[in-house]
Amino acid sequence: MARNSEKAMTTLARWRASQEGGLKLKERRPYLATDCEDLHQAEKWRRQILGEISRKVAQIQNAGLGEFKLRDLNDEINKLLREKGHWEDRIIELNGPDYRKIGPKMLDAEGKEVPGNKGYKYFGAAKDLPGVRELFEQEPPPTARKNRAELMKDIDADYYGYRDEDDGLIAPLEQEAEKAAVASKVAEWKERVAKIASGEITRDEDLDPDENLYPAEEIQVEDIQEKEEETEKEHFIAHVPVPSQKEIEEAIVQRKKTELLKRYATTALMEEEEAVKEMMGV
Repeated sequence: MARNSEKAMTTLARWRASQEGGLKLKERRPYLATDCEDLHQAEKWRRQILGEISRKVAQIQNAGLGEFKLRDLNDEINKLLREKGHWEDRIIELNGPDYRKIGPKMLDAEGKEVPGNKGYKYFGAAKDLPGVRELFEQEPPPTARKNRAELMKDIDADYYGYRDEDDGLIAPLEQEAEKAAVASKVAEWKERVAKIASGEITRDEDLDPDENLYPAEEIQVEDIQEKEEETEKEHFIAHVPVPSQKEIEEAIVQRKKTELLKRYATTALMEEEEAVKEMMGV
């Protein structure tokens, strides 16, 4: 004959007690986090999962449980971690706090991921199981270095700065800076000339061995710019023969002489001159 304590533990007795309010049935955690619509309930299930993870992490530290038990415990811990993540996402959807940012990271930090197997972690004695230890000892593959041909693919005209002035911003700024520098130098030169003229300093004191000597005349900014343009033109390569300065002067003199002869000489005088040239063989 059964004892009274055994009768009280039967399913019928528990059901009758729950109906009478004397015993409450244990509430089960929903299988899907999306089935929960209450923020406080979602936080309660998250705390429950954290407790289960803590207990299983403590159990997996015992290496005497055996290989199969350790692997099962490690799988259960990873499953609980994924479920915890689902509940944390559900809490955010219910306008709750973001536990991924403010929650403790101790439980996740105790696990170690295998290189190349993101998401699955090994805890405690499971990290020393056969086949797992070798995975952690394996070094990640080295990153392949680019060869010279691959590096040259990214080099174009922009790399050398050939198209820096295409945007139309640098050239005006350089021109303004150049004008300011030229005006500053001209002002300094005028100041030195004025001091020499007033007798404050002598010409010998003003001479700088590293500085070019210029005639004591007024220099205009436009003249300096014209000289710079002429200097720039000299850098161009001429693909045709260019006459020298002496040849140009002789050609100008000959042209003026011809014009004067045409203007003032008579026809008879020109014929006489041509005859003289023929006799002299010129």
